[in-house]
Amino acid sequence: MHKVFGIRHHGPGSAKSLVRAFKAFQPDLILIEGPPDADKLIKYVGDSNLKPPVALLVYNEKDLRQAAYYPFADFSPEWQAMKYGKAEDIEIRFMDLPQAHHFALDQAAENVRQAELFPDASDAPNTSDATQADAAGAAEIEEQLMITRDPLAYIAKVAGYEDSERWWEVHLESQDNPEEVFDEVNALMGEVRARLTLPERRREQMREAFMRKTIRKAIREKFQRIAVVCGAYHAPVLADLKTHPAKTDNAILKGIKKIKTTSTWIPWTYERISTMSGYGAGVLSPAWYKLLHSNRKDATIRWMTKLAKLLRKEDLDASSAHVIEAVRLAETLATLRHLPLPGIAELKESAVTIFGSEAQIELIEANLIVGNQMGRVPDAMPVIPLQKDLEKRVKKVRYTKLMGNNEVTPKELDVRKDNHLAISHLLHQLHLIGIDWGKKQTVSSRTLGKFHEHWKLRWKVSFPIKIIEAGMWGNTVTTAATNFVKTKTQNAERLPDLTEIIEDALNANLPDAIPYVVQRLFDMAALTKDVTHLMESLPQLVNVWRYGNTRGTDTGAVEQVVINIIPRIFVSLPSACVHINEDAAREMASHIAATNRALSILNDDNYDADWAATLQKIANANKVHGILAGNATQILFNKNVIDTQAVAEHMSYFLSVGNDPNNAASWLEGFLDGSGLLIVHNIRLWNILDAWVNSIEMETLMNILPLLRRTFSEFSAPERQKMMHLAQQGQVQEAKSDDATSLDAERAKMVLPTLSLLLGLE
Repeated sequence: MHKVFGIRHHGPGSAKSLVRAFKAFQPDLILIEGPPDADKLIKYVGDSNLKPPVALLVYNEKDLRQAAYYPFADFSPEWQAMKYGKAEDIEIRFMDLPQAHHFALDQAAENVRQAELFPDASDAPNTSDATQADAAGAAEIEEQLMITRDPLAYIAKVAGYEDSERWWEVHLESQDNPEEVFDEVNALMGEVRARLTLPERRREQMREAFMRKTIRKAIREKFQRIAVVCGAYHAPVLADLKTHPAKTDNAILKGIKKIKTTSTWIPWTYERISTMSGYGAGVLSPAWYKLLHSNRKDATIRWMTKLAKLLRKEDLDASSAHVIEAVRLAETLATLRHLPLPGIAELKESAVTIFGSEAQIELIEANLIVGNQMGRVPDAMPVIPLQKDLEKRVKKVRYTKLMGNNEVTPKELDVRKDNHLAISHLLHQLHLIGIDWGKKQTVSSRTLGKFHEHWKLRWKVSFPIKIIEAGMWGNTVTTAATNFVKTKTQNAERLPDLTEIIEDALNANLPDAIPYVVQRLFDMAALTKDVTHLMESLPQLVNVWRYGNTRGTDTGAVEQVVINIIPRIFVSLPSACVHINEDAAREMASHIAATNRALSILNDDNYDADWAATLQKIANANKVHGILAGNATQILFNKNVIDTQAVAEHMSYFLSVGNDPNNAASWLEGFLDGSGLLIVHNIRLWNILDAWVNSIEMETLMNILPLLRRTFSEFSAPERQKMMHLAQQGQVQEAKSDDATSLDAERAKMVLPTLSLLLGLE
């Protein structure tokens, strides 16, 4: 005989009830909804080094894009079934449709592009006729679709619950259910499936036909007490074999091809088991379910105690009295809501009420609801696809000997060479997924430009584990890096963060991620009102646009973002410089300098003209901080937009007797930023400065002396010596134009050959 136990994947209540039911049923064979491709890996369940959360990975060696993960937590019913079977020396098998068949079906569907012949597991039944139905008919179709997509959601809705997980938690997870609960679940699902009038999806029919075929095979092998563990939805059609005869099942499975697969155990995380990760069979609160599974009676107290410890680490108030009150409130809420035990909703509400505000929700979510636990696997496990792809790429670029080498190996790459570019792409991609095999160095080089990269390579003993962890992002290095970049892009909240991401994506050559990042970049740039964020982003974007072609990447989309950002900087910058304090002025000055360098790289006449106009507004505005006004004047002078006469007028105004000495000192700091040559070689400007210093009263001079000292301390020793010499002379007589030394053209020609040689010109 066989008995079907319909469970909820990753349900602690199901896991507890299942173990008790097994003790009563005493099976001699356990069949579990899972991939038969991985039957040989069940033996590792008893290994102490295989600690959940873990996942079975089944993949196609010839096409690493074809891979499937089957996660297990300690509170997963399937995991508890395997543990029980191993402890009682009972044979265990997986019984679902093998991934070998799934991969073949997926491949065939892709090749012939006929999804109606080989539908995906997520495909919904054909509802084209629904468009002709009336309102009542449309509602009936929607109900049918809900049953096929998520039967638990349908049951929860009928029971008056908005959340299917909440319904299951209330009735099954948070109470001690007798073993007979499985009979009730089977009957309930039978009623639900009886309401289904639309044809079942083809892939689901194949799966259930294969599971029934596996049960029949076990019966023929003379097993007497067969325990069948499957998702609750499948339970009714697996319990009744007569309604689904073998002949019908064989017809459903006839002609299915298969592809050779490889399987292994890999570490997993609670985050990946949660529905937040996009895992369809996931749960909202893995950490809470772990606690509920290990100690249901004290789960509320333990949860609140853990929260108190977390808050104390953050230097927040969390006393024993807080814990007691929070537990009482959670239990009271559960009673008012007719619940046998507080659920995660009651715990969160109580925690926020007693311990603090909504600001602590992120801490609660990360540690006590989702959790940060990661499993481990034995060292003898076969390597995962990501490892194989990495080894393949390392071999292709002829770096095999360096893989595993713990010594630091410097490498200089010229990205104009194909092999060097491939190495650079690989190292950048590995860096993105947390495998810092190579660290890029910032060094002085005789070669100007962006063609050369300097790396230091060192293989660390922790990399094998990091590779397994990174395998969660994808089965190839490129895919993993792409998925990581997409996730990081989605979580980015500031425009400068996105500019770093786009540069990383371009350096790593991730063509599938770049359009995604650029679109997010474009959207955020359009919504960003903070001009400092725009200015902080511009230099990196300009570098990507200007030098991207050295790496063979298309930067046309980045160009559009730059074109969008620059005019907005011109418009917003003058008003952003008004009425700000000294710290904000210094930060803004650094942004202005970086923006000026970026625009110089572009060397666009239209941009240069608009930039000059923007700087003139800053230099001439009354309410602008002196540092910014002086800095803007210096840039305009260096770009030959204004001459010495105009600079002298600005300087005379800001250093006049009637002006605030502190503001004058700030203007001087901004104007002389980076170089004292501006006044050393312009006697007229020097005389204005000398006259201003002489006009300041001693008491005032002592007050602004720290500002002046900070300005002049940044000059080189020769510059300071020259200034000292000029200061000793007082007002310096300017040389008349007719006394100026004229240019000797013949002598000038003598340096041209040497100059041409230095510049690499013919």
